[in-house]
Amino acid sequence: MKSLIVLIGPTGVGKTDLSLALAKCYKSPIISADSRQIYATLQIGTAAPTPEQLEQAKHYFIGTLQLTDYYSAAQYELDAIKLLDELFTSHDTLILTGGSMMYIDAICKGIDDIPTVDAETREYMMQHYEKEGLEALCKELKLLDPEYYKSVDLKNPKRVIHALEICYMTGKTYTSFRTKSAKQRPFRIIKIGLTRDREELYDRINHRVDKMMEDGLLEEARQMYPFRHLNALNTVGYKELFKYFDGEWTLPFAIEKIKQNSRIYSRKQMTWFKRDSDITWFHPDQQKEIKAYIEERLR
Repeated sequence: MKSLIVLIGPTGVGKTDLSLALAKCYKSPIISADSRQIYATLQIGTAAPTPEQLEQAKHYFIGTLQLTDYYSAAQYELDAIKLLDELFTSHDTLILTGGSMMYIDAICKGIDDIPTVDAETREYMMQHYEKEGLEALCKELKLLDPEYYKSVDLKNPKRVIHALEICYMTGKTYTSFRTKSAKQRPFRIIKIGLTRDREELYDRINHRVDKMMEDGLLEEARQMYPFRHLNALNTVGYKELFKYFDGEWTLPFAIEKIKQNSRIYSRKQMTWFKRDSDITWFHPDQQKEIKAYIEERLR
């Protein structure tokens, strides 16, 4: 039976190194499940694989989109499942890795069949957002879909806007399209979760941010500054530096906020992943144990 090894974990935990080791072991390309590394110009701030790492294994969904391209977890599901079907014709085992929770679920469980938003509605909602702001849209969502309002991250404009787009376009609540029924996949899924002690993970995150700054994150963010209104840039590492460019924050304060918000995001990721009982957890240094577990599951 064809098998997909899904390597999961919070930001900064060490997924990249292990994914490369597993790709070498199983002669597999690496399918990325990262909703920001998919953009070509966000290399440093998203900790995208380096040119040297890209040479070690073929990667998919890394740097394939432009900032202005609209993309969603639903589209990722379609594209990734099509790719997996093609790759499984020549591979028995494939590696998928990332920390974007919705992208992981899109492959493992499937996304609900929610209508595709037309260009006119999308344009209207973006103008509405830019004119009225997120708070006004949240109030509108509370009226149109109170059930989803209670569960959605109200600080995430993409989620709020998308729900309102569906409400406007269909005349129905966004909630009515969310069946949450898992799709059956024609391949076996083996989920490996990577975790570290909180202090150890936080230390890695802090050092990684310092390394990003050394590698040129400030200049990368400066180049992205004219596009700061795009959803792709509503991302830790860029939005904090935009406040520095705006004169609201000092640079040292912005860097500390990047570290803090990265740590907060890692906690959100772990909260999401911990709900999934199909994940077996390891420390990244347990490569021998991880490979033994995978071999046992592949029998």
